Amino acid sequence: MGTAKTHQAPGNGITIGIGSLPHRDLAQAIQFALGATGIPTIPSLPKRSPAEGLIVQAMVGIPGVTVGQYGAIAVHVDRVDPMRPVTTDLQHDAFSAFRAFLEAAAQLPEPPTAVKWQLVGPVTLGIALLRAGVPVHDAFDVAIRAVRSHLQSLLDAVDTALPGCTQIVFVDEPDMAHLTDAAFPLAPDTAIDLVSGALAAIETRAVSGLHVCGDADWPSLMSAGPQVLSVPAPSGSGASIVQSGGYLQQFLARGGVVAWGAVITDGPISTTVERPWRQLSELWCRLVERGCDHLLLRQQSMISPECGLGVHSPAVAERVFRVAGELGNRVHDQATASRFVLGA
Repeated sequence: MGTAKTHQAPGNGITIGIGSLPHRDLAQAIQFALGATGIPTIPSLPKRSPAEGLIVQAMVGIPGVTVGQYGAIAVHVDRVDPMRPVTTDLQHDAFSAFRAFLEAAAQLPEPPTAVKWQLVGPVTLGIALLRAGVPVHDAFDVAIRAVRSHLQSLLDAVDTALPGCTQIVFVDEPDMAHLTDAAFPLAPDTAIDLVSGALAAIETRAVSGLHVCGDADWPSLMSAGPQVLSVPAPSGSGASIVQSGGYLQQFLARGGVVAWGAVITDGPISTTVERPWRQLSELWCRLVERGCDHLLLRQQSMISPECGLGVHSPAVAERVFRVAGELGNRVHDQATASRFVLGA
């Protein structure tokens, strides 16, 4: 379940980014990322370079894996060894946006006091290695070593560029959406333990988060021990999180924060805040009926897009984050009003 948590996750509807951005121009992407959300999110830009893709980025530095100039991956199975150290090359093209963000943020008159970033988790990375032909007993051991190496190197890079800045680090595990499928290559408990280990590697230095884009076994994800759990509110996940309302209340009661992916990114994009606000409010009402504390739902919340925006355009990204900002303001106003009424 990880080590003792020493960093408090923010809430009250503050906005963050999730996943990738669609920009091809590095400078424009960084300028956008620095101002798009309440907590600036270090972006990944797979349209600029395939090397910044979720899986490709994490494979950089794994012995036996070659990442080509345009993001092509070659896995030499006979050279993949879980005992060999993983080198995190921050000068690689896969981390160009990460480096550029830190350089730009450090030069601001008032550098950010908190930043959010994400890295693929060991389950999804291990499954990618498994599909590439690495034996199952090696694939996940290598994935664990790679994720932990990258996490520590990136944490160090942020600490160096932005001393004293609070880091909110999400483990991105899209394949955990299939945790209960019969063909899933790991036992659920084993997969949860892998994710929990990655979160534990974060928690002594930063706020840990967990993102699974799509529906998921929410009690299992909460049991992995994230401080922040990303929940895509407007999709079919809304119904399943309601069914897990009792687990969610326990998560909130022990200080957990939910990053509500409340602005849809897979389907018609909202032009105003009204529909996302109605959907989120209705979801919260259903959760209250299931036993969740209505004050904790608002006060221990972040707002984000539902998933990444890499397949869209910069104009759509601007619209999505504008709506997310307006939604976050409404949540903040309600959370603040609740504190005032209670005399807090």
